[in-house]
Amino acid sequence: MAAPHHHPHGGSHILIIEPHRDSWKHDFEIEAAKIRSALGPALIVLHHIGSTAIPGIYAKPIIDILAEVTSLDALDVHVNDMRALGYESMGEFGIPGRRYFRKDNDGGMRTHHVHAFAHQSPHIVRHLAFREYLLSHPETAQAYSDLKRRLVQTCDGDIDAYVEGKDAFVKAVEREALIWARGN
Repeated sequence: MAAPHHHPHGGSHILIIEPHRDSWKHDFEIEAAKIRSALGPALIVLHHIGSTAIPGIYAKPIIDILAEVTSLDALDVHVNDMRALGYESMGEFGIPGRRYFRKDNDGGMRTHHVHAFAHQSPHIVRHLAFREYLLSHPETAQAYSDLKRRLVQTCDGDIDAYVEGKDAFVKAVEREALIWARGN
């Protein structure tokens, strides 16, 4: 039997996507400063990823942060420091080699996800290639945005249906992005 598919946007959280907000970049920078303090020397670099990092496209109003760390062991020492920032520690959460943290605001709305991987993980390469490809290919970014808007209308708040509906598009763009990134 296959392991259940876990994705960070699941749970009781309402499926809302909205037009790009300029404030998302600032929200990332504010949070990144806190995470840098919490992780100290375990952290190499933080990246703003996901749709909130792509100007002009619709996104769930949740800041996705990619943390590149020296090692997962070095990161694991700081789990309580992340908890002190309001993060729930979810372990791998369906992706081997990841540490996943999620944060809600006082009203119970999800606000941040942190996806941490050890230096040189292929997952880092994949996430960054996807982001850079969408930034460099506005027509593909727009197609992604349009797909998400259609899915929100058709999947009736079912977050699993929404994620599954995006899956083929995301995987195809990711493949294209990795080839493109190697050529640049």
